[in-house]
Amino acid sequence: MIAMSFLHPGRLWLLFAVVAVAAGYVAIHLRHRRAVAQYTSTHLHSSIAPDRLGWRRHVAPILAAGALGLIVVGLAQPVHAVQVPRDEGVVVLTVDVSASMTANDIEPSRIQAAIAGASKFVQQVPDGIQVGLIAFDGTARVLVDPTTDHASVINAVKTLSTGPRTATGDALETALGTIRSTLSADVLKSGDIPASVVLLSDGYETVGRPVLEVAQEAKQLGVPVTTIAYGTPSGTVMVQGQIVDVPADTTTMSQIAQITGGKYYEAASASDLEKAYTDIKTVVGYRTEPREVTRSFLGGALAFLLLGTPFAFVRSARAL
Repeated sequence: MIAMSFLHPGRLWLLFAVVAVAAGYVAIHLRHRRAVAQYTSTHLHSSIAPDRLGWRRHVAPILAAGALGLIVVGLAQPVHAVQVPRDEGVVVLTVDVSASMTANDIEPSRIQAAIAGASKFVQQVPDGIQVGLIAFDGTARVLVDPTTDHASVINAVKTLSTGPRTATGDALETALGTIRSTLSADVLKSGDIPASVVLLSDGYETVGRPVLEVAQEAKQLGVPVTTIAYGTPSGTVMVQGQIVDVPADTTTMSQIAQITGGKYYEAASASDLEKAYTDIKTVVGYRTEPREVTRSFLGGALAFLLLGTPFAFVRSARAL
């Protein structure tokens, strides 16, 4: 369904005039039929008031009323949202590489599936978008500063390796710092920052700044954070000879997206991750713009009038 709005919605009140005209036509037609029925015998109706055109006599008025309605809607200047490719912008891909990413609940392992998904995502990002890469375990590291050289980002993604602990808050803080250093001061002050963070994490943060605290900073800056809670509830890893459960922190990841105005995804398989990245590609690679569609409605009105013209001529000829 196409969402539509109007630049001048107040003009839609004129539709009541169109309805009034249509109601008047119907009233006149019914009055005529009652008059014929009142003053003539039933068997004389066909000779006194013959209806040679039948339903066709109403086609021209109906089309004319439809044309008037379309013209009124056109006067209200309807617009609908369309997606157009971004020719510039910054997206910082922030990937959890903590030890829990070695879990094999997602084949062949979480880290390998994440590398494949992230690589494909970067390949599909529009050329004009700068992509940066941050990896985090116990610390956050900028592997690639935002660049339009997407091949270099893909090469860096393929080198991701795991380490202990999870500093999700520090990673998001680093991503915001990267965006600040990439964009000009005027753009940062504009209130319309063409940047976003994609945060993939498969577990709970264990060290560093609280991530929800940093999410508030992202909100103030105007940078949406799209999050992917990665992994299944049954994921486990071996730590010092003991099996440790490593489920994704779905609650926190959902809260981050909600606070910052981003989107939230859950990925419990490689295909889920691919679907999430496909959707995210649309979010970061395209922007929504209003497009006026007045001409479409006026064109429809003209078509209605042209269709009704032959019926109007036939009706007029019958009346002579």
